[in-house]
Amino acid sequence: MLRYRLTHPDILRALGTAGHGSQILIADGNYPFATGAHPAAARVWLNLAPGLLTVPDVLAVLTDALPIEAAHVMVPDVGPEPAVFDTFRRMLPGLTLDTLGRFPFYAAARGSDVALVIATGEQRVYANLLLTIGVVPPASDLTDQE
Repeated sequence: MLRYRLTHPDILRALGTAGHGSQILIADGNYPFATGAHPAAARVWLNLAPGLLTVPDVLAVLTDALPIEAAHVMVPDVGPEPAVFDTFRRMLPGLTLDTLGRFPFYAAARGSDVALVIATGEQRVYANLLLTIGVVPPASDLTDQE
């Protein structure tokens, strides 16, 4: 049995084929899932109903399972920063949210490093998060044996 909360088989499969530098897009319910990400990226549909599941729900499970080294968010062209960004900052301590406008964000999400796209039922606009997978350091007891 797994020792962390992530049990979704398709997400585990996609993460198992990804590695350091690969990216994961967790997107709100308004995101163009079919055209707004690299065509080779695995797609997982968690958007059961409006509000189920949210981007922070998915982020909480992913951060329990793998290291994150960078996070990009989509910012509106005008108006205040979306309030959900504060939630992302709390959930990703030590990381700066790198900001991209709408179309640069779409371009980044269409990049060949995007290995996984997770569709959510998130209703807040601009609640899109592009994560870069970090490195899992070697266990200290393994390096001591070498």
